[in-house]
Amino acid sequence: MGVPAFFRWLSRKYPSIIVNCVEEKPKECNGVKVPVDASKPNPNDVEFDNLYLDMNGIIHPCTHPEDKPAPKNEDEMMVAIFEYIDRLFNIVRPRRLLYMAIDGVAPRAKMNQQRSRRFRASKEGMEAAVEKQRVREEILAKGGFLPPEEIKERFDSNCITPGTEFMDNLAKCLRYYIADRLNNDPGWKNLTVILSDASAPGEGEHKIMDYIRRQRAQPNHDPNTHHCLCGADADLIMLGLATHEPNFTIIREEFKPNKPKPCGLCNQFGHEVKDCEGLPREKKGKHDELADSLPCAEGEFIFLRLNVLREYLERELTMASLPFTFDVERSIDDWVFMCFFVGNDFLPHLPSLEIREGAIDRLVNIYKNVVHKTGGYLTESGYVNLQRVQMIMLAVGEVEDSIFKKRKDDEDSFRRRQKEKRKRMKRDQPAFSPGGILTPHALGSRNSPASQVASNPRQAAYEMRMQNNSSPSISPNTSFTSDGSPSPIGGIKRKAEDSDSEPEPEDNVRLWEAGWKQRYYKNKFDVDAADEKFRRKVVQSYVEGLCWVLRYYYQGCASWKWYYPFHYAPFASDFEGIADMPSDFEKGTKPFKPLEQLMGVFPAASGNFLPPSWRKLMSDPDSSIIDFYPEDFAIDLNGKKYAWQGVALLPFVDERRLRAALEEVYPDLTPEETKRNSLGGDVLFVGKHHPLHDFILELYQTGSTEPVDVPPELCHGIQGKFSLDEEAVLPDQIVCSPVPMLRDLTQNTAISINFKDPQFAEDYIFKAVMLPGARKPAPVLKPSDWEKSSNGRQWKPQLGFNRDRRPVHLDQAAFRTLGHVMPRGSGAGIYGNAAPPPATYQGNLYRPLLRGQAQIPKLMSNMRPQDSWRGPPPLFQQQRFDRGVGAEPLLPWNRMLQTQNAAFQPNQYQMLAGPGGYPPRRDDRGGRQVIQCGLWDEKHAALFVLSHASQDTIFS
Repeated sequence: MGVPAFFRWLSRKYPSIIVNCVEEKPKECNGVKVPVDASKPNPNDVEFDNLYLDMNGIIHPCTHPEDKPAPKNEDEMMVAIFEYIDRLFNIVRPRRLLYMAIDGVAPRAKMNQQRSRRFRASKEGMEAAVEKQRVREEILAKGGFLPPEEIKERFDSNCITPGTEFMDNLAKCLRYYIADRLNNDPGWKNLTVILSDASAPGEGEHKIMDYIRRQRAQPNHDPNTHHCLCGADADLIMLGLATHEPNFTIIREEFKPNKPKPCGLCNQFGHEVKDCEGLPREKKGKHDELADSLPCAEGEFIFLRLNVLREYLERELTMASLPFTFDVERSIDDWVFMCFFVGNDFLPHLPSLEIREGAIDRLVNIYKNVVHKTGGYLTESGYVNLQRVQMIMLAVGEVEDSIFKKRKDDEDSFRRRQKEKRKRMKRDQPAFSPGGILTPHALGSRNSPASQVASNPRQAAYEMRMQNNSSPSISPNTSFTSDGSPSPIGGIKRKAEDSDSEPEPEDNVRLWEAGWKQRYYKNKFDVDAADEKFRRKVVQSYVEGLCWVLRYYYQGCASWKWYYPFHYAPFASDFEGIADMPSDFEKGTKPFKPLEQLMGVFPAASGNFLPPSWRKLMSDPDSSIIDFYPEDFAIDLNGKKYAWQGVALLPFVDERRLRAALEEVYPDLTPEETKRNSLGGDVLFVGKHHPLHDFILELYQTGSTEPVDVPPELCHGIQGKFSLDEEAVLPDQIVCSPVPMLRDLTQNTAISINFKDPQFAEDYIFKAVMLPGARKPAPVLKPSDWEKSSNGRQWKPQLGFNRDRRPVHLDQAAFRTLGHVMPRGSGAGIYGNAAPPPATYQGNLYRPLLRGQAQIPKLMSNMRPQDSWRGPPPLFQQQRFDRGVGAEPLLPWNRMLQTQNAAFQPNQYQMLAGPGGYPPRRDDRGGRQVIQCGLWDEKHAALFVLSHASQDTIFS
């Protein structure tokens, strides 16, 4: 499923699901950067319990960003990842759990897509390097200016795959990062942290979902837990809905298309490598002091509220006069299933269903019309009723022909409009464009000839008049210098375009013409459409894929070996007789090992990440699997316009042949490579104030060798098994920094231990229902919200979760007062270095100095780092504000806590307080007035003084 296309459709149809994040920025006081105190109430007017990070969505933009220069080395990449996590943590501020999941070895069905992506990335990277070198040589040959070429190895993003040294180092860095934050950050003080690195099999987001499913099946699970999942993949929305948790929110970076990217040659913005002219960089600032600053702003985050999406879907899917009882939970499951037909990571989309053409709306309408005949829902807890699905698919097949014809009409209409637009622009533009110093240029641009001072304005005006007259002796494309000689940079006649339309890719299938099915199967599968047996095989594989994907979303991986063995999908009209097709999968399958997966997804160009003898299998002409690694491959545009939208026609990897070839080179692995090739598990971390700390420490002191049950009364109801970690982070032991620029933790108090989720029988079915005791969130949508998705008006998301928030406003008189009392420019006023008023700190040690007050000596010089943040009282010791009506249930392990002895009383911060034993939390809609601001400068200080903010004001 295309992420931009699906998210664009979803945000336009259901706009109220989006909420802009209120982000509190670090402040600077007297030249010292004061970090955000995440232990304070969340400025978004909501308190989250658990934060889950799909780490691959963080790793990629931090290691090879598209909108700014890339980090210079691996150490800078790790620091960028740490800062990104810090930023997310300060926005969400989880109170119970932080779960960090990195993609491990993926199921075979996913490996096909990974293989396509990595082969494409390698091919595009090499082509870009060749093109960059060619353009550089051309510019230098013409006398252009380019900065010296940095001698550094190109970062191959393919290394972000399980089994590489990069991923092994990343796991070590994250262990250090977690220990550091548990020691020194007040927001992490009572948090449980689980790290599932690349050695643990499974995709990151599905490891998170598996954890949630297994904890929901435990009797101690809090059904009103507020989850927040970070990631940019479209399938996270489906996965969140599939949990049936009432409080589920997704945070992601706001998608902004066409973000400016720096040129790979001159590092300037506004053009690509192919358009680079080698012009000198314009000076930024009076003395070029802003040379290293980037023109692009820091990306903003948004929340996607799935409880609001559930409101939309409940209204949209509600049907009257059904022959069976309407169940909104089952209807949402059916909606998730229907979205699979427009594409996902495991199956190609059906030819007749495109998101941009309203395919999901079409499916929903057909579903509502046909469901009366089906006698029930399409799915139940991840299992598909194929007889009912067949009715939906055949209904889509009846309109396939009209869909293809309308698609062709829309494309032709779009081309006509574009052609008319080009003609109109050509007609309206002037035939003459002045050159030299009079050349038109964009406002604010300084590197053009027009920004230079004219040495002879009269001569320049004369040249333009002469050019406009187009005298016979002088070419209209020539201007003159001050001495009368022709100048090549004079005015230039704008040439007419050679063609009014761009060349369209050849389409041999022509779905809009009669005989489209025969041509499709002949061109895509190289078989005749009359071959009913082959078509049946394609349809059966696709049906198996639909069943596998739904099971994967709701129950976990049904088979690590299954995959769809074709590059293209069948037609909806071919789904006849699927009710009798088998949908069972082989049980007891195991995932690939990390290095085996590398051999299955890497091109030969990325073989440097593999052991030498394994690498040879990818490039040796005599290798038995050399056909798995083509140096070049075709890309079928398949009706699309751009290569990245096409289908990479790569050969599928035969698992038996691959394993047979690897048996010969397995003995060549070193001990370190053998360790990287093994499958691992999750690691749990807690700080010294957590109730689990002493329990885990006692396990290490006694040297327990058997797995031990996690005591749920000490860990918010989390259940599973503990086992000792050979590479554990232990109290009073130095935690060495794997990043040279960061310090070692010499006074560590955090502790870690291996953690395993509760285990169930292979045929156990996790029920896709809302749990007993779950409180449905208060309705958010109002009657006016239903109009926003249909009337085409510009929709602006609200700020934070409180829709009644009142923004601070100053009238004109207040701004005039500011103009009189505040000097112009930044940093020069009396509030230039002032921090927010002391009332907003609530006990933070970082207090600003008043003017004239002497500098306080280093009072904290003898304090340990982990003691330096004991200013604000813990959140769980503050007054409790219930989220909803009614008391929380007193679960068994909470009653246990009330009667147990003081075995863990030395741990002075008892996290479990209040009804139900869950951490108290603030009212999500507390009515506080929030002022959103960044660094505290004189303007913000004056705003505060003039508006007479109350003590309840929160500055963010």
